[in-house]
Amino acid sequence: MDTAGRSGQSVDDVTRGDPALRVKRRLSTRLLLLTALAVMLAEVLIFVPSISKFRHDWLSGKIETVAVAGLASEEISSETGSVLGPDQETALLAALDAYLIAINDADSSRLLARAETIGMTEIQVDLETETPWSMIAGAFDTLIFGGDRIMRVFGPVGDGSVSAEVVMSERPLRMAMLTYSRNIFLLSLSVALFAALLVYTAISRFLVRPIEHMTGSMVRFAANPADRDRIIRPSDRDDEIGIAEVQLADMQTRLADTLREQRHLADLGLAVSKINHDLRNVLASTQMISDRLATIDDPQVQRFAPLLLRSLDRALAYTQSVLAYGRAVESAPKRREVRLRLLVEDVCETLAIDPTVRIDFINSVPSDLLLMVDPDQFHRLLSNLCRNALEALNEQVDEHGAALREVRVGTVSESAQGGQEGHIVVFVEDTGPGLPDKARENLFKAFRGSARSGGTGLGLAIAAEIVEAHGGEITLAECDQPGTRFEIRLPASVARRAEATVEPAS
Repeated sequence: MDTAGRSGQSVDDVTRGDPALRVKRRLSTRLLLLTALAVMLAEVLIFVPSISKFRHDWLSGKIETVAVAGLASEEISSETGSVLGPDQETALLAALDAYLIAINDADSSRLLARAETIGMTEIQVDLETETPWSMIAGAFDTLIFGGDRIMRVFGPVGDGSVSAEVVMSERPLRMAMLTYSRNIFLLSLSVALFAALLVYTAISRFLVRPIEHMTGSMVRFAANPADRDRIIRPSDRDDEIGIAEVQLADMQTRLADTLREQRHLADLGLAVSKINHDLRNVLASTQMISDRLATIDDPQVQRFAPLLLRSLDRALAYTQSVLAYGRAVESAPKRREVRLRLLVEDVCETLAIDPTVRIDFINSVPSDLLLMVDPDQFHRLLSNLCRNALEALNEQVDEHGAALREVRVGTVSESAQGGQEGHIVVFVEDTGPGLPDKARENLFKAFRGSARSGGTGLGLAIAAEIVEAHGGEITLAECDQPGTRFEIRLPASVARRAEATVEPAS
């Protein structure tokens, strides 16, 4: 199952040390009580018609007994109107626990027995005209208010040609109904507990216990997310619980990977901070030496000294901003109009492509195109993309030396469509082997989107952040030919055609 289950720890074991995580009411206990209450409620709903029918049947039995007594006395004749003698009447009334019994047929009405004194009748029950609702009302009236009240009950017997009547105390009926209710309650309680235990066992086996294992795994994983041994191992279930286990395992795995990357970034940030401090001192010293070189009259020195100075200035600026990237914050662009073609030429000079490697750098940017961008950030952006392209071409092996090896930087315009603003697209493409699938899946992600072995993927991550700061979007274009093409899509409002000569950006 999961690590909590394998270690024999329950949710209580895991949470015992943390009062905030302690389970106050177990889910299984709630389910047991809920099931028992549900069964009891169902029994109550069954009890209502049952007790009303019991009362009706009990009274009907009294009437039938009176009818049997009347039929038995038909053979006795009496001129006084009494079908039974005094002793027989007393015995019959005692047997029926009644005060008066009589029988009626189509021709006559006969009084079978009568007590010497009869109280005032308080309740009359006509069994023939009773409805289900009146039966329920009468049953609960007897249960709640019944006692020593006198009730008169009458109704038909058999085919209805004969009817009987009895006057009796309500107490025997109420006692019988209470006994019946007690038996029903005990039976219902037994059924409820039995059903609840069955449901509890099934739910505990298939639902509660897996949930407890998942909860225990989450609690243990939260205590130390870096420990991959605490990641839940999904079972082979194909239901909702199985899906939840798979999703939980996937989430914990991704979280553990993310935490590991964050820890790696934190360690890297500390190392970069230390390196950055010493590197700035080295670059500052190098810049002072370069300033002295600029005073030498040698033509070769005068040619390369400005390029060296600009490169050192950018290196110093990078060391100042490297910690800003470690905080996942790139400085806001300081926009000004830049002639893009000259900026690309500066990037080409900075790359210092070795002439012996036979790689052509083609700058197809229109000479009059101006962009309102941060020149330093855009130089950094294009340098990263072009350097990646050169590295891809350097890794390309051609035994015959006939492969076309070039890096091209250019622009295209996209007109507005559907009411949306148009775009200016700056592209950097090469004729290299293209990006592997792994790099495509993690493009623009630091430490995961590198296209070559040993790379960090920071170049593309920095490029994406710079483009986003300029309100644009960088994408990898799909190409029919071998190679890689990155497209930087910026709003058309940042571009215009120059009307006069503009000084190149430094």
